[in-house]
Amino acid sequence: MSRAWAEWAVKRLPVLILAAAAGCSSSGSLPGGGAPAPSAAFVDDERIARVEEDEPGAWIAYGRTYSEQRFSPLTQIDRETVRGLSLAWTNAIAMRHRLQSTPLVVDGTMYYTDSWSFIYAVDAATGEEIWTFDPQTRREYARWSCCAGPMNRGVAVYKGRVYAATFDARLVAVDAATGRKIWDVDTADYPSRIPYTISGAPLAAAGKIYIGNSGSEYDHRGYLTAYDAETGEKAWRFFTVPGDPSLPFEHPEMEFAAKTWNGEWWKLGGGGTVWNSIVYDPELRTVYMGVGNGSPWAREIRSPGGGDNLFLASIVAVDADSGKMKWHYQTTPGDNWDYTATQDIVLADMVVDGRRRKVLLQAPKNGFFYVLDRVTGELLRAHPYGAMTWATHVDMKTGRPVENPAAVWEKKPQWILPGNTGAHNWEAMSFDRRKGVMYIPTHDIPYFFALPEEFVKTGRYAPREFSMNLGVARGSYRLGLVEKAAAPPAAKGILKAFDPLTGETLWAVENAVSRVGGVLATAGGVVFQGDGSGAVSAYDSDTGERLWRFDSYGSIQAPPMTYELAGRQYVALVASANFNYENYGKIMAFALGGEAQLPEPPKRDMTIPEQPPLTASPEEIVRGGELYHRFCSSCHGHQARGYRNADLRAMAPAIHDAFQDIVRGGLLKELGMDDFTDELDEQETELVRQYIVSRANIDRAATE
Repeated sequence: MSRAWAEWAVKRLPVLILAAAAGCSSSGSLPGGGAPAPSAAFVDDERIARVEEDEPGAWIAYGRTYSEQRFSPLTQIDRETVRGLSLAWTNAIAMRHRLQSTPLVVDGTMYYTDSWSFIYAVDAATGEEIWTFDPQTRREYARWSCCAGPMNRGVAVYKGRVYAATFDARLVAVDAATGRKIWDVDTADYPSRIPYTISGAPLAAAGKIYIGNSGSEYDHRGYLTAYDAETGEKAWRFFTVPGDPSLPFEHPEMEFAAKTWNGEWWKLGGGGTVWNSIVYDPELRTVYMGVGNGSPWAREIRSPGGGDNLFLASIVAVDADSGKMKWHYQTTPGDNWDYTATQDIVLADMVVDGRRRKVLLQAPKNGFFYVLDRVTGELLRAHPYGAMTWATHVDMKTGRPVENPAAVWEKKPQWILPGNTGAHNWEAMSFDRRKGVMYIPTHDIPYFFALPEEFVKTGRYAPREFSMNLGVARGSYRLGLVEKAAAPPAAKGILKAFDPLTGETLWAVENAVSRVGGVLATAGGVVFQGDGSGAVSAYDSDTGERLWRFDSYGSIQAPPMTYELAGRQYVALVASANFNYENYGKIMAFALGGEAQLPEPPKRDMTIPEQPPLTASPEEIVRGGELYHRFCSSCHGHQARGYRNADLRAMAPAIHDAFQDIVRGGLLKELGMDDFTDELDEQETELVRQYIVSRANIDRAATE
């Protein structure tokens, strides 16, 4: 127990003694309806707000503090000592799906999640398991992931409980000491043709748990919901896009927003899911949410005739108690590129133009870095931070980006920067407020945008049943257009030190691969980051010089965090499995003088086996490819080249024999492979298999 924690506990000793005398458990209440008496992890608003002063070695909230700056004042690991950093402990996470959780450490216990929303509690000094909670996530929901399988970004710890959102859109509360479930609520109680999912971590503040949802591409309508932290009862809900205007609006903001839409958008869902950033300012008692992209992506389909389509791609500030909107700022009016504003939001106090302001900082997908007054929503700065072709600048008078007339992809299909993954995505950035420098994991990854062929020919767009609806040409549909277009710029991943006020890039380091991980900066002058190659690196925060590197034999997107126990500083992060190895995910904790070992796993056999007979005609294979890219590619990869999930080119003969039972019979439903009987008949399923055989033969021949 740290001295700071001991002093904090003494202040509350009378309450704890009274609770113990009353025999209250973590799910009970004090006589007269007082606060619960937890047996572990009593984190409240005051403790989080005072973590900088009282517990510099703690990481008790998603972004460490309510400001979400992800900057640590710890200095034991610095520019000089980081060379002695080594693995202190590691635990396997037995799955190959993406791991994105930020671990929290509260009073010596670490809490983190895996892809299927399991919650783990371990000793933060040793990694020894204390308890594990299985929320019984319905694994067939993997089908409704927009991006290759389930994921979860972590937990909130609050007043003796651990809160996590499950991939199948539930919110659960468990006892922090035992892992015993206290309550479990379904957040997907709004009617939807396709099931909702959740990928983000909840926010705990003001006596409530705040959570959004994910999957705009599945014709969803976005919303943020606040639940009572004690009971799980719904307190309020803020919808981010309007529903059917013939029905009563749920709250006044929806009537206002509906004026910015055209056509029959509600039949397509609209989008606007709040799938990542939810931040709280205790002084202003305000919750800030980042709102996602439109559904479908193409605004010409979603809202014919134009319109800003509020509150897509917006930052929205609402009252924490009532959910009433205070202000909004739209980063990408009429979103047309999947330019979400769900990227992490950072709160800070800065001197701007000679005046001290309470500001909000964000680097959303669209490539502009925004500095807003978080009291009023006033735009203070908007500087480009990544490569872009879609717009030229932001008009500071109107606050609107000025679109590039040469980049109208509806008329001229083309490669656009940033692509749909953005110049920066959910991978967290880190802010050193002392220097006024933001460390941002960026990437320049183009995407080829073109309207669907059916819409170009007929002017009509029919939503695909039980499938992603992007409103752009996908996969094999766009190959002919791509071949005619100019070659795209090379994809890059770049770590940048960026000045939000001047727009200057102070230094930039290109990653080995374009897939980047989140960032942690510390007062020791070190910036930590992992990447898709599995490297965990430490950089000099002033120069960008790499000071240390560790090969995790994994693939990293999740951000590192750091904490201190018994005078020892640790740096921890999760790593997903690496396609090149026969391994699983893991969590790793590093410290100076660590003695744990991480042996290199066996290399994965990339050999494509000899395939069963190909019996389909060329025309049937083309049809099979269309079906594959419509229903299968989001999980199993473009052209059947699987990455995280099964590489179907390597199917064993027994899998080929059972293909119908797997695809149409739900044989592997418990592993996350849903039953597609509602989408594919027997003949179509066989055409998909024939396409896979064809692709396997082509790729096998290319390696011989």
